[in-house]
Amino acid sequence: MQRREFNQLLNAILKPDSIKDFCPNGLQVEGRERIQKIVTGVTASQALIDAAIALCADTILVHHGYFWKGEAQPITGIKKRRIGALLNHDINLFAYHLPLDVHPEIGNNAQLAKLLDLEMTDGLEPIANSVAVKGRLKTPMTGEQFAQKIAEVLNREPLVSLVRDEPIETIGWCTGGGQGYIDLAANQGLDAYLTGEASEQTIHSSREQNIDFFAAGHHATERYGIQALGELLAQQHGFDVTFIDIDNPV
Repeated sequence: MQRREFNQLLNAILKPDSIKDFCPNGLQVEGRERIQKIVTGVTASQALIDAAIALCADTILVHHGYFWKGEAQPITGIKKRRIGALLNHDINLFAYHLPLDVHPEIGNNAQLAKLLDLEMTDGLEPIANSVAVKGRLKTPMTGEQFAQKIAEVLNREPLVSLVRDEPIETIGWCTGGGQGYIDLAANQGLDAYLTGEASEQTIHSSREQNIDFFAAGHHATERYGIQALGELLAQQHGFDVTFIDIDNPV
């Protein structure tokens, strides 16, 4: 498939124009014209680029790309090395941030819900394409049981704040760095809130608003949307796609 056609395909799937983001979504670094072999990963780190080079990939597709609002603009240091490696090997870089979080089927929130047996009912924010969502545990369980389930499914021990004695039934969640949404979840009377990261004030919000809190890792909660997108591209469009998981404890 030609690069422009591939970009149009991704945009048709993820609809980046429907949500305001902190980075450009779509083609970020131009490489070869024809796209056949794709490497997917969470973040366009040097390690992922090196792995793609070793596999002779023509395209890298990630959730976390480059050119974030507010970052330094000069192409120096690690930015120069990363972009230089892409250009030297004529590799395309495509990145989709919030559009991949909110997609109702292959998005990070939807995929995490599938893994943890959560039923998504609505957005947590009173807007279209809410980045955080809410719903229910299909099988209510205690906070301790849910923490154990997270650890088993994601292969990572979550940071937890358990303040309730009753089983968890209702829950809000947002993959990645969504800890700021805990107050919305508490204001809506949810039993628990799950995200990737925690800030110092997050634990106080949990304790003072009587809402159980789980931080399961930014990387660990966002591995699955990009995998689902890669699987869709392979199964429905015949691309050679390899997902590479670059371990990250955060």
